[in-house]
Amino acid sequence: MTASCPSPFPVPKPVTLAVALGRRVKECRHQAGKSQEEVAFEAGIDRTYISAVERGAANPSVEALANICHVLGVTLAELFQPLDGVSLAPTGQRRANAARPVRVQRQRLR
Repeated sequence: MTASCPSPFPVPKPVTLAVALGRRVKECRHQAGKSQEEVAFEAGIDRTYISAVERGAANPSVEALANICHVLGVTLAELFQPLDGVSLAPTGQRRANAARPVRVQRQRLR
């Protein structure tokens, strides 16, 4: 029996939906020949938000995506169509609500 040696090369993580979507938005933006500033201005959103979407750091709403698609001249279906191979399994990367409710003590009024 031989001992397995760990690979010196990092094993790539599966691409999350947010990262794949961001790459697709960037690809469509390049095909449209527009800068992040142009897309942001025309879609009515901030340029830093477009950047975050393209990096997979933001989770855009359907309305934000629709605005971006309108500016880029693609439909939502065309935007999502190449993402068929992306896993839709939960990633476990959701933020938990760490807030604790204040305990309310009731008193009788006399």
